[in-house]
Amino acid sequence: MYVTALGLLDFRSYQQAEVQLASGVTAFVGPNGHGKTNLVEAIHYTATLGSHRVANDAPLVRAGAARAIVRTEIRSQYDRDVVVELEINPGKANRARVNRSPVPRPREVLGLLRTVLFAPEDLALVKGDPSERRRFLDELLTLRSPRMAGVRQDYDRVLKQRNSLLRSASTARRQNRSSAAEGQLRTLEVWDSHLARAGSELLATRLELLESLRPLVSGAYDAVARGKGNARLEYKSSVVLEPGVVSREQLAEVLLNAVREKRQNELERGVSLVGPHRDDVVLGLGDLPAKGYASHGESWSFALALRLASYDLLKADGGEPVLILDDVFAELDAQRRDRLAELVAPAEQVLVTAAVGADVPAELSGVRFDVGDGVVSRA
Repeated sequence: MYVTALGLLDFRSYQQAEVQLASGVTAFVGPNGHGKTNLVEAIHYTATLGSHRVANDAPLVRAGAARAIVRTEIRSQYDRDVVVELEINPGKANRARVNRSPVPRPREVLGLLRTVLFAPEDLALVKGDPSERRRFLDELLTLRSPRMAGVRQDYDRVLKQRNSLLRSASTARRQNRSSAAEGQLRTLEVWDSHLARAGSELLATRLELLESLRPLVSGAYDAVARGKGNARLEYKSSVVLEPGVVSREQLAEVLLNAVREKRQNELERGVSLVGPHRDDVVLGLGDLPAKGYASHGESWSFALALRLASYDLLKADGGEPVLILDDVFAELDAQRRDRLAELVAPAEQVLVTAAVGADVPAELSGVRFDVGDGVVSRA
């Protein structure tokens, strides 16, 4: 699987851009702030419907424009050509077309292109908040199984509604409006069941994913750090998970019981305290957690290992993903730079961005595009 062409209209800094691509290594080289990351961001957006740089779509539309269009031409693992066109409309519903035909929802395009993106922001996977690690898991889940996009949206919708009810019930109780509070509590019980059902599906798939990732992350860390590791992953849930509790039904019951136990605390705080949105993944090196104990170099090695393991897992599923390395090599020491280049060079398609050509390792020599002042030209 690889991208054969990218077309942009009013995306980020580009009023218009057309880039022809091929398998192998392609490097986009240019000064910072001139648009090279915007190109690979658009490709990654096609695969995930999200940006690795911002939380919402508004910054993706060029200033002064009403919408942005990203058109990505893909050669699939079956040698079929697929054209995905996304119309980004901030504040409105986005639209999508596949081979010029509209699809009911943008998420219908998920799975047509799969990417693994390395970026300086990946250091937050190790050093950042739990939300970074949850996002990593959930994005990988959706790349492996596009239906999980619907599960995640269902869970987010339930969580939003439930939090609103908790705040309303909490206010009614403080104001001694007992009848209103009782009605909201009865409604809350219905949403408890919705939370447990959607949450159990998300939790179960995360646990299954982590089981598959563990040996791959350990092996990838050893490859990057040349055997200096014992990297491990442990899921930290907001509920107590007893050994053997793995089915969706069992997990739903555990979540529902925990919600009921936390009811008083939730009403006092007006927020849901139980569920996958409160979970974390503990990254460890040996007996110590990586966060707070790993050196800068070890943290980078762990972040790279997570991405390399993601690539290995997606490749094993069938259909090699596109590898994107966004300004990563400038952040790495010489040893990790050379080792990473050696590990990714055999991939079917590798897209690299760099401020200067010298930042691209010799192992990744290939096609080069110069990027400057909104113009993309083949060198």
